[in-house]
Amino acid sequence: MAKIAVVTDSNSGITVADGRKLGVYVMPMPVQIDGTTFYEGENLTQDDFYRHMAAGAELSTSQPAPGDITGLWDRVLEEHDGLVYIPMSAGLSSSCATAQMLAQGYQGRVQVVDNRRISIVQRYAVLDALALAQAGHSASDIRTTLEEQGDDFCIYITVDTLKYLRKGGRVNGVEAVAGAMLNIKPVMEIARDKLTPVAKVRGMKAARKLMLERVRADVEGRLKPLRDSGHLAIKMACSQVSPELWEDWRAEIHAAFPDEPVIEGDPLTLSVAVHTGPGALGVGAVRI
Repeated sequence: MAKIAVVTDSNSGITVADGRKLGVYVMPMPVQIDGTTFYEGENLTQDDFYRHMAAGAELSTSQPAPGDITGLWDRVLEEHDGLVYIPMSAGLSSSCATAQMLAQGYQGRVQVVDNRRISIVQRYAVLDALALAQAGHSASDIRTTLEEQGDDFCIYITVDTLKYLRKGGRVNGVEAVAGAMLNIKPVMEIARDKLTPVAKVRGMKAARKLMLERVRADVEGRLKPLRDSGHLAIKMACSQVSPELWEDWRAEIHAAFPDEPVIEGDPLTLSVAVHTGPGALGVGAVRI
């Protein structure tokens, strides 16, 4: 039986240290802070990131250098027959396309997955890949399975401030100012390779209610077969919120889905948080 490794990037919310415990290899994603490059989960923690953000630093994320990617693959392939690489969605970053191009030089030993995921739902694709590898599936079969299951999730996010969406060009200045004055909260969905606006509502209470309604519609609609077979869980997320707000959100989700398993607690990864800022809340459902 071929020995297949699972490799991902830190957009999955799995750090290099987490990966060692799971048996997964992780490429830390670069984050630029005032022109200096840091690496998520290595020399940049979530707390560091938000501290720089609060201080007004210029923040951006980018894809790993090609040499860093192939360097990691080469090290992994010294001990494995092949590997499955699961980067963030191709629709949200060019890092997937870069990896697919680089993989052409590995004669099929590297299979790059684009299953249209990021952050908390990307993590579950990695865990699925790990289970398939341990069950003896080939790298090619794992890639095919993950891509076929790529849309087996939903995730909705709302933000506390429009400031960072404005910085990222996702809302204009007039919208941001008007939104702040009127307490407008956007509800966004990560789907179909994009962070897509769903609605704008007045106040965080209304935004939370709408997110739960949208998840309910997905769970009772296109994701119902997974729910009925016991392969679906509700997942919650946030970015730098107070313990009190987190507990309140957790209780609200449990009340909305009393009959569903609820998996608690992952922070949004920095590639998402750079656009949402602190105080963002998320909820979704994912294949388990």
